[in-house]
This record gives sequence, C-alpha cells and structure tokens, in this order.
Amino acid sequence: MRPLLLAAALLAAITPATAQESAPADAAFVGELMAFHGSRAIVDVMTTHCYETTGLDGAYRTAYDNWYLRNIGFLDLADRVARQLGGGSEKEIAAAETYGGTQIMSAYNQADDKTSFCTAFRERVDAGELDIDKQLPDTLRRAQQIAAQ
Repeated sequence: MRPLLLAAALLAAITPATAQESAPADAAFVGELMAFHGSRAIVDVMTTHCYETTGLDGAYRTAYDNWYLRNIGFLDLADRVARQLGGGSEKEIAAAETYGGTQIMSAYNQADDKTSFCTAFRERVDAGELDIDKQLPDTLRRAQQIAAQ
C-alpha cells in the first residue's frame, strides 16, 4: 500500500496561501498539518467506496467510524495549531481532502483486484495502520509541542 504513504507525503507538501504570509517554516508546517485532513479523506473515501461496491458490507462503515474515533483528537489538534500559525482555512482543508481522496481513488483504480484492495485497505484501517499517529508521527509530535506552549 505504498500509494497511501506517498499520498501522505505529497499532502505534506501542500502549502496554504494564508500561512505563506507568515514565516516560511510555519507555512510548510501548516501544509503538513493539512495532511491530517488528507488522511481522513483517504480513509473516508475508500471505506465509503468499498462499502458501496461490496454490496453494502457494514464492516467498511464500522472501520471508518472506529478510525474517526481514534483520530478526531489529532484532527482537532491540527486545526488548532494550524490556526495558531495563521493557516487552516476551510479552503486549505478542502484542498487536502480533495487531494487525499483523489490519490486513494487513483491507487484503487490501478489495482488489478479491487475486492482484494478493499479487503486489504479495511484490514489496515482496522489494525490502526492508517491512524494519524502511525502515518504522521513527527508532524503530530511537533503539533503537540506547539499546542503545549
């Protein structure tokens, strides 16, 4: 599932226009924080798509719901720190979500066996492998440090 890691890395490169007016390091970090929303979109888009294409298998909705409960605090933290640094607008969040959703759908479309792709994806979500603290640990740690100041 290398496309997921690639998508997370590319999401970190999104630099919000609002934050560009502040220090360049802040703008870059706000872009990394927006990757948290891209991660949410990746999990939401793929669990929804797989739910719909597997005959409404509820395990996919449950996987997303559980992911969201495990990660909502990280998403909230990202929003608070991004705003503190001068970014985190609705437009920036939407751009990150659109990018994440597009990237995971591209990976899905390239998969030879769509059913296996969905099953493997759900298993990774269920195992917590796609949680923000696993995918973006350095960004999370830095956000926690900034929030604690």
